[in-house]
Amino acid sequence: MSPALKDISALTADEAASELERLAREIALHDRHYYEKDAPKISDAAYDALRARNAAIEARFPELVRADSPSARVGARPSDQFAEVVHALPKLSLGNAFSDEDVADFAARVVKFLNLKEEPAFTAEPKIDGLAISLRYENGVLVQAATRGDGRAGENVTANIRTLDEIPERLPGGAPEVLEVRGEVYMSHADFAALNKRQEAAGKKTYMNPRNAAAGSLRQIDPSVTAQRPLRVFGYGWGEVSAALAETQFQALARLRGLNFPVNPDLALCADVAAMLAHYRDLDARRAGLGYDIDGVVYKVDRLDWQARLGFVARAPRWAIAHKFAAAQPMTVLNAI
Repeated sequence: MSPALKDISALTADEAASELERLAREIALHDRHYYEKDAPKISDAAYDALRARNAAIEARFPELVRADSPSARVGARPSDQFAEVVHALPKLSLGNAFSDEDVADFAARVVKFLNLKEEPAFTAEPKIDGLAISLRYENGVLVQAATRGDGRAGENVTANIRTLDEIPERLPGGAPEVLEVRGEVYMSHADFAALNKRQEAAGKKTYMNPRNAAAGSLRQIDPSVTAQRPLRVFGYGWGEVSAALAETQFQALARLRGLNFPVNPDLALCADVAAMLAHYRDLDARRAGLGYDIDGVVYKVDRLDWQARLGFVARAPRWAIAHKFAAAQPMTVLNAI
């Protein structure tokens, strides 16, 4: 973000309105490049800074919130190249935390809202930098797969998702009659490097990073192209279900694992904020060696009845937040002068 930007506390109403108009246009442009074209023009940190400034201006001037505000928008509209799938339950985004204080504030808001005497338990899991996917099963059979799209509707990628070995076509006995599993499709570092090497040798376009490679590979018009791409998936939640999976987030993910969905092995159950932050620091220290990209840790209130009471605000749930990592700093080894 440019250092020439005026401090938000010093903005006049006219200046704030002008900035909100500019930010709405700029963020919408970056959303199109990121979600529709799989070719981002700025870093995640720079994008987060744009959204943070927009949210801060809106908080100071709530009467100036625009109808096209980025704070009320999730993702981007589905591509016309795919049939549209309307989600039975909206696929929303997450609020962000950038510091320990932000995480403590999040937990304090949960405690206050629920009128608790102490912090509740939270799950903590890596935030995979990939493409969100919804997998709908009816009577144990995969019937539909859709991208997040704009949160209301996504792209029908059922034929493409069937080419992924890690996604079960049929579930073992005991699954709910209707089960929509939500997860993230990603590509490992090794598979990404090998794919770009093959693309370059064939004179085809290479991908910027594993996230864009995964998104571009899944959103192919020809499923046979997707079948040649080394895509993987982690399940992290659910949408519509005909019967509850469990009483807690942690137990529900264990249930998904029992139904043959890959669930991240670094999922943890944390008793308090101190444990959440300890898990965050452990993952931050290990992330370069995980073999796939993560850009933070997602915390969720463990008890599902408390999640239901907390509900949602704007484009995000009150019961979850993403604690983002600082941008990774590349290192150069100087061998000689």
